[in-house]
Amino acid sequence: MCSAANTPNFKQVQYAFAKHLRNPEKYPRPDNIEARRMKIYSELFYNNVEGFMSNAYPVLRELTEDEKWHRMIRDYFEKHQAATPFFQEMPREFLKYLENEREEEPDDYPFMLELAHYEWVELALSVTDIENDYENIDIDGDLLEGVPALSKTAWPLNYNYPVHEISPEYLPEQPGDQPTYLVVYRNSNNDVHFLDINPVTAQLLQLISDESNLTSKQMLTNIAEQLKHPNPDVVIQGGLQILHDLKTRDVIIGVNKT
Repeated sequence: MCSAANTPNFKQVQYAFAKHLRNPEKYPRPDNIEARRMKIYSELFYNNVEGFMSNAYPVLRELTEDEKWHRMIRDYFEKHQAATPFFQEMPREFLKYLENEREEEPDDYPFMLELAHYEWVELALSVTDIENDYENIDIDGDLLEGVPALSKTAWPLNYNYPVHEISPEYLPEQPGDQPTYLVVYRNSNNDVHFLDINPVTAQLLQLISDESNLTSKQMLTNIAEQLKHPNPDVVIQGGLQILHDLKTRDVIIGVNKT
């Protein structure tokens, strides 16, 4: 790696310019650049990043004091090395920073990382170019006797905290007694929704995600055995109702033809 003394002058100017943009209070303004212009550049870059993050993480922003929020954004802007140039990927880069780089502070909410992930998921799913391939899908197939197909734009999630309920009026200090199971999905109208699901539905979706090639009846029978339910048919019929509901929401898109 070249030393600063051996670095071409224009690159030294670029590095100094970028450092000052990232943190004007920490790094001096490059020589021969007018202070007024530099201030405009600096504020423009920071405001764009801060505004984008505020929109991507509205609940986290609302819950975070102004000083702490701007200090966090500034630290991200200064230190994080993004792995992508795409603007729409910036919220994911910020999530990486929160999860892997930012130092935890005593007044952080215990649910902070889970809330950030929950808010990122909605944006990520709304902009993803993933599409379902229906070539080997029977959209009107038997949901009980067939092998169900999970939409590629349906993502099962689980959290320790009820992240979908967090607001200024509800700030849990401890994880829930049971995990919070959710599925975020984008339907055929390209609308993104979240669905609060129970543990049985979560287990069923996990089995479908594992692509075990089992029919729904086989999966539900296995779940009934694990639950030691005295009447497995109750679990099977209840599961079938769940599958039909998930089908109407475009979470399940049909059954595999093979």
